[in-house]
Amino acid sequence: MKKSLILVLTALFLILAGCGQSASTPADKPADKGTKEAAAPETAENKELTTLKVASLPAPMDAILLLVKPLLVEDGINLEIVEMSDNIQPNDALANKEVDANFFQHVPYAEAYNEARGSKIVPVQPVYNALYAGYSSKHKSIDELPDGAIVVIPNDPPNIAHSLLLLEQNDLIELKEGAGIKAGLQDVTSNPKNLQFKEVDLLTLNRMMDDADLVTMYPAYAKPLGLSAKKDALIVEKDMEAFAITLMAREDNKDDPAIQKLAERMRGPEVVKFLEEEYTDTYPAF
Repeated sequence: MKKSLILVLTALFLILAGCGQSASTPADKPADKGTKEAAAPETAENKELTTLKVASLPAPMDAILLLVKPLLVEDGINLEIVEMSDNIQPNDALANKEVDANFFQHVPYAEAYNEARGSKIVPVQPVYNALYAGYSSKHKSIDELPDGAIVVIPNDPPNIAHSLLLLEQNDLIELKEGAGIKAGLQDVTSNPKNLQFKEVDLLTLNRMMDDADLVTMYPAYAKPLGLSAKKDALIVEKDMEAFAITLMAREDNKDDPAIQKLAERMRGPEVVKFLEEEYTDTYPAF
């Protein structure tokens, strides 16, 4: 009896094993090396994209790049946004060919970097002008600014010049004739209120509101404080196109088709609408 049962179970096991092997063999059998699978037709979903790496800083710069990113897919471009934490890294990355372009600065700033580092960063497309303005948490009008008032400005030469031009436009100082976008503190020829200048890093300006009578800064740094140039600033610049925030590349790749397509998208109607509706202290520079 036991022997018969063992024989039956053994036979059943062999049958099942054989079934399993025959079922799996076709699926596991490798294709013949000489056989070519039919290529799937290229579609928008599976076509190979050209990757374009762009270094940037927080909004509105990265927000504009995020806006055009899906549009660039239609052009066969995968936009990779590399957000950085200070205003030196994006130029270092571009100069060292770690990224293809950057978007965070104006032309005077790029030119100062080139002069200091011997690099060849060049403008591709001006995108927007940001209203540079002076804000105060201590005074409600510029007339209240006391004698000897502390004025906080950025510590890099191009934005020192921007700040001084802002103050000159609003009759707080006078600059040496012809100083223009290269003006420095040594070019101040008249300072009736005896303003005291304190230079700090561009990215820390909005932390200085409690320590100063006036702080000069861009909308990108004022907006996190709930401040608007048009509503809250004591003084606002008057159309300084030289300081438009611009898409930059290197001399050796500025004409690359992918970069030119990015420039085209960044001057498109979607960007105009975004600036008009979301960042009212900016306006298109194209």
